[in-house]
Amino acid sequence: MKLENPTGTALYSIEKAIKEYRKLAQKNITKVVKDITIDQCLVLIILNDNQNISQKELANLVFKDNASITRMIELMVKKQYLNRTIHLEDRRKFNLEITNKGITTLELMKPVIKINRKTALDGLSLEEIALLNKTLNKIIANCKK
Repeated sequence: MKLENPTGTALYSIEKAIKEYRKLAQKNITKVVKDITIDQCLVLIILNDNQNISQKELANLVFKDNASITRMIELMVKKQYLNRTIHLEDRRKFNLEITNKGITTLELMKPVIKINRKTALDGLSLEEIALLNKTLNKIIANCKK
């Protein structure tokens, strides 16, 4: 049995679309803030909305393993986007707080994020976007079975 060339499959196209979007987004982010990555921006956005989120939950939301999110947090503390304090009852846990630099960066990122999304979705109707979202959610559900 001959396998279909993977570059012609829908799943390959999904992966390519994600990679192209990430390149576009990072290029536009770097124009505004030089020392932050798209994943670090995502961490700031998530922490801004969920201050008491666990590191494990944060890692899941940004599609990173625990070691990667730990390194990312360490770097963001060094760059002064986050403050980390040890949890009083359990020294293995810590609390994360967005610094003033992090808050300022979030404000600078809002228009960039809007432009990135607008660029990526240009020419798609609301119905097409809704159908795409529904289709992707079906694929996600299928993969979790």
